[in-house]
Amino acid sequence: QVELVESGGGSVQAGGSLRLSCAASEYTLSRFRMGWFRQGLGKERQGVASITAGGMTSYADSVAGRFTVSKDNALYLQMNSLKPEDTAVYYCAASPVYGLGTPQPAEFTYWGRGTQVTVSS
Repeated sequence: QVELVESGGGSVQAGGSLRLSCAASEYTLSRFRMGWFRQGLGKERQGVASITAGGMTSYADSVAGRFTVSKDNALYLQMNSLKPEDTAVYYCAASPVYGLGTPQPAEFTYWGRGTQVTVSS
């Protein structure tokens, strides 16, 4: 059973930073491709960033250069220079299948419950 629990969301002004965490087992972090996704109100869930078991990272164009995905004993998403359009519920997810590129929801099997990020202008 793969369990994922996000934390670190909150409210911040535009230009600010937040760091999201996703608690997962060592087995999951070392064997699965991990991803971050977000879903704004009334919008489809979209991929934000992913990291392979070996540590290769991929980012959506909209966050490249501002967000950084990493992992050690948890999965992290460092979000800098936040914009109002980054407002969404953020989810972490895990996939047992290797992949590169901007993560797509259909590629991931296991999901956390999400954490809200709100960026005000």
